[in-house]
Amino acid sequence: MTSNENAVGEKNRVPKLNERILSSLSRRSVAAHPWHDLEIGPDAPKIFNCVVEITKGSKVKYELDKKTGLIKVDRILYSSVVYPHNYGFIPRTLCEDNDPMDVLVLMQEPVLPGCFLRAKAIGLMPMIDQGEKDDKIIAVCADDPEYKHYNDIKELPPHRLSEIRRFFEDYKKNENKEVAVNDFLHSGVALEAIQYSMDLYAEYILHTLRR
Repeated sequence: MTSNENAVGEKNRVPKLNERILSSLSRRSVAAHPWHDLEIGPDAPKIFNCVVEITKGSKVKYELDKKTGLIKVDRILYSSVVYPHNYGFIPRTLCEDNDPMDVLVLMQEPVLPGCFLRAKAIGLMPMIDQGEKDDKIIAVCADDPEYKHYNDIKELPPHRLSEIRRFFEDYKKNENKEVAVNDFLHSGVALEAIQYSMDLYAEYILHTLRR
């Protein structure tokens, strides 16, 4: 064999796969579902994990695809408004609309869709969306030094609450959809709402397992 043939053979030789890579390829894996597989956290309902669906400052309405667990693009907002804070859901909770509990998280920075963080409930925003109850938990990031000291919604500047209310009142107007926002409620009501949604989720899982 000539030196040229040796060079070609070396070039075309398939490298051996790393054993860790090879073993991972041979195993069948299932992607984690953020609603069902992510723990809500040991300190819930006061402090809980939150999966971010929509980034602060975004006009894109991202939403959890309940079947796959992926974050999908639902639509672009019709109105010239953006989400005032990071928005997402609390894992292992269930509300009467068959979705997980919604949560708006106040913090300094935008967070990428699909990430999760620790949040602390400080209040509840009662909301009616096209005639159906669609309450939102108002929370702060438990690990943000600027916001983590807030414990109740009454501690927020009035303008901040007005900003949040106005966004939810307006963001569907150009779709001819009616949204009504009632007075914000204190942290105790928020904790009760989260606990109720945790209990409802547990009942649903128990009922499913009994089938």
